[in-house]
Amino acid sequence: MDIKEAIKARHSVRQYRETPVAEDVRKELEDLILACNAESGLHLQLICDEPECFNNLLAHYGKFRNVRNYVALVGDKDQEDLEEKCGYYGQKIVLTAQQMGLNTCWVAGTFSRGKCKAVIDPGEKIVCVISIGYGESEGKKHKSKPLSKLCEVPEEEMPVWFKNGVIAAMMAPTAMNQQKFRISLEGDTAVITAGKGPMVKIDLGIVRYNFEAASGHKGR
Repeated sequence: MDIKEAIKARHSVRQYRETPVAEDVRKELEDLILACNAESGLHLQLICDEPECFNNLLAHYGKFRNVRNYVALVGDKDQEDLEEKCGYYGQKIVLTAQQMGLNTCWVAGTFSRGKCKAVIDPGEKIVCVISIGYGESEGKKHKSKPLSKLCEVPEEEMPVWFKNGVIAAMMAPTAMNQQKFRISLEGDTAVITAGKGPMVKIDLGIVRYNFEAASGHKGR
């Protein structure tokens, strides 16, 4: 599937089959993560065959089951826009995983930070994780706010590339499905801004990646 198909097909999945991630698939993900780290300065890591991170009451409450693989989003505490970068590059990994036949879920609170096996160097912190594996299902489509609530540009005035990006942004996962972002158009540049609330900076990065991947245009 192409990136637009991956954006449309990807939904949050919390229950996984016991099928291990194939070695060639794992290698491709690790190569992607290395490239993301080199570009971003982050310390993203793929952890496989490790069930303890999601072996806690919070994960059980969050209805996670059989999570044995995850991507840890780690970076320098003092890095500018750390949370937004984690969202942006994490979503790049999420959509690539979707294209590879894997399922994912963004997880900020319902995992055990103490049991997470990621390497966290001095001065770094873990922002969140992404569960990954072969889902028991493909998940369900989340509800979205009306386009007019998320974008200041009337639909009939949108350039085609901009509309493609907005539609993809509307399908982006956000914390508690809050969709606290706005998209506007200044000249030929899309401007994406975050509202106020928990994890909105992570959401901003996720939304920005979806927009850019679908539209072919960089936003700010």
